[in-house]
Amino acid sequence: MAGMARAGAVALGLLVFGAAAAAAQTPVKIGYIKSQTILANAPGRAAAESQFEKEMTTYRAQVQRMGDSLNTLIADYNKQEVSLSPQAKETRQKDIRAKEEEYQRRTQELQQQVRAREAELVRPIMEQINKVIDELRAEEGYSMIFDAENQAGVVVAADKNLDLTEKVLARLRAAGPPTSASRPAGAGATQRPAAPAAQQPSGVQRPKPR
Repeated sequence: MAGMARAGAVALGLLVFGAAAAAAQTPVKIGYIKSQTILANAPGRAAAESQFEKEMTTYRAQVQRMGDSLNTLIADYNKQEVSLSPQAKETRQKDIRAKEEEYQRRTQELQQQVRAREAELVRPIMEQINKVIDELRAEEGYSMIFDAENQAGVVVAADKNLDLTEKVLARLRAAGPPTSASRPAGAGATQRPAAPAAQQPSGVQRPKPR
């Protein structure tokens, strides 16, 4: 579930600022976390991925059936083209174009659904991670906590003693997984189930234009 990992990394790729930075007389205490490491090991992550893959199975099958149907329609036309009248050719070509448009529309819808479902599954995990980081910052008096694994490359090098990743993970493990992290779609979820990326029909020759 690479999209989920990317979404989590972006969400954690922010700086967490504390009120202490506003006071000039207070020493600035800085730490950093590794967002991708935290997300990969966060409680609830494995369950969310398992739920995602389970939901994907049904929709992969749906896309496969649609693609197979379109492939069959095109293959049958290619076999019969030489024996068809001009009017029959035009009718069959219109049918194929309509089927292709339906296939493209539906696969685009499913792509949108997969992104929405990924976000829904990762959201409670990310909220818990951000809550733990902010609590750690406040309790231990950090002015700022940076993300060393931010894709923007904010941190180039840092003292390992400032790494708070294990502290965050320890608190997350103690808290346990968020209860809604892997809730199946339909059980109070607001987004529709996930779906695979669009797949193009292959192995057949498209109808030749008249």
